[in-house]
Amino acid sequence: MNDPSRDADTLAPGHGPAAPGPGLSGFSELSELSGLPGLPGTSDPRTAAGPSKAPRPPAAPAGTAPAGTDPADPSPPVLAPELPAARGPITTLLFERLVRPPHRFGLFSLPLMSFPARFAGPVLADEDVQLALFVCYELHYQGFWGVDERWEWNPSLLEVREILETRFEEGLARAVSCPPAPRPGDTRRALVELVAAAEGPDLSVFLQRQADLAQFREFVAHRSIYHLKEADPHTWGIPRLRGRSKAALVEIQMDEYGGGRPGRMHSELFRTTMRGLGMDDSYGAYLGRVPAITLAISNAMSLFGLHRRHLGALLGHLAAFEMTSSIPNACYSRGVRRLGGDEETSRFYDEHVQADAVHEQVAAHDMCGGFVAQHPSRAGDVLYGAACGLALDRLFAEHVTGSWSRGLSSLREAGTTIGP
Repeated sequence: MNDPSRDADTLAPGHGPAAPGPGLSGFSELSELSGLPGLPGTSDPRTAAGPSKAPRPPAAPAGTAPAGTDPADPSPPVLAPELPAARGPITTLLFERLVRPPHRFGLFSLPLMSFPARFAGPVLADEDVQLALFVCYELHYQGFWGVDERWEWNPSLLEVREILETRFEEGLARAVSCPPAPRPGDTRRALVELVAAAEGPDLSVFLQRQADLAQFREFVAHRSIYHLKEADPHTWGIPRLRGRSKAALVEIQMDEYGGGRPGRMHSELFRTTMRGLGMDDSYGAYLGRVPAITLAISNAMSLFGLHRRHLGALLGHLAAFEMTSSIPNACYSRGVRRLGGDEETSRFYDEHVQADAVHEQVAAHDMCGGFVAQHPSRAGDVLYGAACGLALDRLFAEHVTGSWSRGLSSLREAGTTIGP
């Protein structure tokens, strides 16, 4: 796993001063939140040549609602994050393009084709590749401040994304052992056996029993990349399904989106957890801090969700996600409470203990089983998607626990300590 030496500083959120976390007793004083410095030797896309743009409005202080928001809806208007600092030649030149008006450009203007040695190493740990792909995908979600929305379907950018995706898929294929395709009626059993055979360090138990506050905040910063848009990548699958599998996916997603209640959306519950831990809960606040493996976890979801050919893998990925959720989330909840967190701060994890115990049955039997019944030849795709999710989680846990065992931060460019 690519793990350059980092200072052993603890986590500092990324934008502006934080209010004291209301859900964490004993931590009334928080340090100021540090900015996200660029990496040496790379250009900051926010200063690249291009049209001037108004500064991004500051995020609301933690624990407060922005002026003008509906009091019945706790979610603020999403302020798209700024592009993070580049991490290599691909992101440097890509970001310099994105801050300009949409235009066509040749592939040889980016170091994708002209520098094939860039892909000689493990792609899942390549900071430059994973960030470039993540940014391409994020244009289909909330986008970035100062990046024209028309870039989303720009033909030249899609060509770049295709090359990055090809390398990413090759990396997944090398890292994941493809399970044998089950018989259509054995899909649920095959998923259960695959999950039971998964190996790797038990990060959830460490967080429950041993992690200090700084380490738990680091874990939450990693997870914020997905949880602040929880369920969105898998929702791409809904219009591509029919019958029982579609109804099952909708049932799962309805719970993820709070059953129509904004405050119960899982992404909103996670924001509450972040505020309770004294962290910046704005969308994408920690994008510049997380390493390649964290980005790869989200990139796999977007890859599967945005391509109809990967529909089976998308469903298998979600099934594995749900089937490995309840027990770890119970550990996370106990860890939060051990560190002084209150009921509001742990509610996100408590909600998943209950909801995902039901979801895992719906996902494996009705969603995946129904899909394979309609498409028997794609049973192997379902297991492959599940195997990808399990493998990436293992690599993530190895990175985090390995960093901590060496006294290092699991994040990039660790900044100022927060806490009393």
